[in-house]
Amino acid sequence: MKLTDPKLLSFYETHLFDQVMPFWTPLLDQECGGLNNCVDNTGTILSHDKYLWSQGRALWVFSALYNELGGDSRWLKYAENVANFIKAYNRCREGHWPFILNRDGSVKDPPMSIYVDAFMIYGLTEYARAVHDDEALQIALDTYRLTSPNLGDHTRLDTRPHPIPENLQSHGVWMIFALVYHDLGVVADDPEIRARALELAERIFTDHVKPGDELLYEMVSPGGHVTESDAGLTFVPGHSIESMWFMERIYRYHGREDRIRLAMNVMRWNLEKGWDGEFGGLYLACHRDGGPPAWHGPESKVWWPHTEALYGLICADAHVDAPWCGEWYERIHEYSFGHFPNLEHGDWHHYLDREGDPIANIIPGLQVKDPFHLPRALIYAISRLRDCRKKP
Repeated sequence: MKLTDPKLLSFYETHLFDQVMPFWTPLLDQECGGLNNCVDNTGTILSHDKYLWSQGRALWVFSALYNELGGDSRWLKYAENVANFIKAYNRCREGHWPFILNRDGSVKDPPMSIYVDAFMIYGLTEYARAVHDDEALQIALDTYRLTSPNLGDHTRLDTRPHPIPENLQSHGVWMIFALVYHDLGVVADDPEIRARALELAERIFTDHVKPGDELLYEMVSPGGHVTESDAGLTFVPGHSIESMWFMERIYRYHGREDRIRLAMNVMRWNLEKGWDGEFGGLYLACHRDGGPPAWHGPESKVWWPHTEALYGLICADAHVDAPWCGEWYERIHEYSFGHFPNLEHGDWHHYLDREGDPIANIIPGLQVKDPFHLPRALIYAISRLRDCRKKP
């Protein structure tokens, strides 16, 4: 499959607008605002709890649909619903965002994860880009100023539902804040914030990427030393691939083709080492030496690593003149669209077992399903493929 084939663009557009988004728009809460994010694969609401990371993600998606794909005002209407819910609630007194809200916006669980702060920045930034909302941008800037000084010491960060093992440093913190700070710095036209994003991006390459091992280690000791523990030897292929298209976005802005080339190599390593040669699909987590990965459901085939690989390979194809991009894209595309789409109810099944059959949530008690990884990958893929079509 050629990534420049017009049929691929048409396929993505149909999948996004006919298969994915019709699942989500009825789940907007028209009475209280925000998105119902505790739902099963049929779209049945299991709880009216509103996880704030999901609200930030939904706000990003609805805003990006408007910003990236033609300015259809219906997406702004949906984004406004979520934005008004977020802004009316705002934050706790100490400034961090709570983990879970009740349906009416009152706090159910207090701040428990700095990742919630990241997704608030992400969604509010994209919404501010869409409607030039000064209030939304200011809240994002306030959250940046609150979080940035705290990122250096990972032993002090609460990152539920994925706690950082004791005495280790997390790649996940660097990657998400590098991306959201970069986008905020661009929208706010703030060189200080863009520089901070670049600093965090560099920490990934200096501390977590080990070219000699052809690995990106998910957890290292502070400063980048690889520890000989199961947690220290675990790598998460989808996370690494996602991180590398984040890096492509950041370093493309700064004109750093050298870093982009390294990022594309890291992506290739993770495709090669993370692929299940027997049943197909990407493992959720792997261990460098074949031991037990320190991650939940490591042999599961989960939707988001595959969506990140689909878009990541489109990014790679723009920079790498090598057969592996198209070959791996075709392999990921065939597995993903052959296994994950929920043709009866819409959207995708989020979790499959190793053999590729749908299973229940791999994190017990976390009933969250939200529109993010899949629509984001499709939005960016469509936008990039449209740009390619315009070039002579």
